Amino acid sequence: MSSANGPAVLSVRDLHIQVRHERRTTTVVDRATFDIGRREVLALIGESGSGKTMTALSILRLVAPPVSIAGGEVWYQGQNLLRLGDDAMRALRGRQIAMIFQNPRDRFDPLQTIGDQLVEVLLHHRVAHSRREAADRALALLAEVQLVEAGRVMRLYPNEVSGGMLQRAMIALAIAPAPDVLIADEPTSALDVTIQSEILDLLKDLEEARSMSILFITHDISVARQVADTVAVMYAGQVVEYGAASEVFAVPRHPYTQALLASVPSTDADVLHPIPGQPPALANPPRGCRFAPRCPSASKHGRAEEPPPVVAVDGVSVRCWLYEAARA
Repeated sequence: MSSANGPAVLSVRDLHIQVRHERRTTTVVDRATFDIGRREVLALIGESGSGKTMTALSILRLVAPPVSIAGGEVWYQGQNLLRLGDDAMRALRGRQIAMIFQNPRDRFDPLQTIGDQLVEVLLHHRVAHSRREAADRALALLAEVQLVEAGRVMRLYPNEVSGGMLQRAMIALAIAPAPDVLIADEPTSALDVTIQSEILDLLKDLEEARSMSILFITHDISVARQVADTVAVMYAGQVVEYGAASEVFAVPRHPYTQALLASVPSTDADVLHPIPGQPPALANPPRGCRFAPRCPSASKHGRAEEPPPVVAVDGVSVRCWLYEAARA
């Protein structure tokens, strides 16, 4: 298992996630496959409801009924995490694979200072062996995530800081145990553009300084452009295009990726190009190609009702009938 940056740190293979509701079972992630290499940022891109967050939560086995992991593998350090015992998974979660979320206010205890919460994390993961050592490390972490006056921030409660400051503190919490992999679930979508750019720069700096790998989840393709080394584009629960960011953004192969890029506003564009229609209901997806009802190229191959193959086109994996010749 390898990525563009050498041997994979984390490999997801044919991940299959279902939701059970009364007598109906809905597939919300269908055979997702991708690798993340050392010091690599993989952006998982797609519209809301495409399965991005469910994929991330399943990697850490944070899903619960009615959601279930119905199949697939998640490999890390020679172990399939989906087969790992509960105690071993709890020990790994947070320490070796950590996660940050869209709204950090939901993740902080409002009754404890930011410093106290950092100290508790450091002690829990045995990164520090005394409260004094943990406090020193917490101060250094807040400085590392570029919070000015880190000593003052240590004494503040979550409601006393801005959203951008709290997101930096959340990043400090996540990197405190020095994880190999950081999962960032829409970490900038609630921030204004200036702060968003600063957080993206910070994550790239941390990736390089700590030799850390990042799974970056976003619905915003312009954000992915700023951070991604590799891109996996999801549509209706399936990865439809996967490859080096430079390739995918320069020459998108899948019609959905093409439509996503065309829909991004630009300063020199006179007309916006939204994607027509709506994503399908996952409880009743179209037969075969899930993008076919919205695809301007569906008529070119006439096989929209048959499941499209996954083919390699110039090193990029594409789930589409348009590239059937490349399969031969």
